[in-house]
Amino acid sequence: MKYEKIALPQEDGDVFLEAYIADRIGDFTRKALLVIPGGGYGSVCSEREGEPIAMAFLPHGYNAFVLHYTVGRKKPFPAQLIQATKAIKHIKDHAEEYNINPDELFVVGFSAGGHLAASTGTLWKMEEIYQAVDMPYAYNKPRGVMLMYPVISPAYQHHIASFCNLWCTDTPSAEQLDAAAIEKHVDADSSPAFVLHTANDQTVDVKNALTLAEAYSTAGVPYELHIYPDAPHGVALGNRITECHNPKYNNPAIAKWVENAAYWADSLCNSRANE
Repeated sequence: MKYEKIALPQEDGDVFLEAYIADRIGDFTRKALLVIPGGGYGSVCSEREGEPIAMAFLPHGYNAFVLHYTVGRKKPFPAQLIQATKAIKHIKDHAEEYNINPDELFVVGFSAGGHLAASTGTLWKMEEIYQAVDMPYAYNKPRGVMLMYPVISPAYQHHIASFCNLWCTDTPSAEQLDAAAIEKHVDADSSPAFVLHTANDQTVDVKNALTLAEAYSTAGVPYELHIYPDAPHGVALGNRITECHNPKYNNPAIAKWVENAAYWADSLCNSRANE
């Protein structure tokens, strides 16, 4: 396996990709997975939601790339979405080198990273993105997004902290909140979504996931929704690898999500191949 740290164009040293590239096996071509850890747009929780996620998807036929993006109120939105776009462009531009199919690129995100992942699937048409990144139209649209206990709507944030960090202000305007409210931007062009949440999440209300599912249903875009009854926010892999001395993070039912998400992605790719 090859590991590589990759700087992104015109970004500072805090913004980079970590690439986890499996050795080639015959003529097998892998899918690509952009991993976006959470952290409330105040930090990047790569210890539990970065490398462990990348490594978990390698056996399912992926090469994975963990995005470290701007946090801590250094740059307002859509800077983070532009950084994710640059990451997607880099991965696709180097598809042959990375032995991936550029048409089978997925994005997985956790908590606030789930918001950024959802943004890649719903806000990929933003004019600001194409002003910042030279690429063909829709080159940055993922084949699908996997959203783990995602921040979606400012309507359900107890203190809207993620959106305050995103906009670099304690008092984001109604226009700013609407611009980043994912459910208000879902349309027929949005990427299909795989969504996981827990019913008793005390940090990010499960209504975020339910609201997103309703928006996807209204738009007629495929989605898969999993709501589990009991686990704290930040469950990550749901197994001992990311338990970190909190047994509530070790949940055998939730731990099947990687396999379920990989099957979901395979089904999407197979349906396109049969069109």
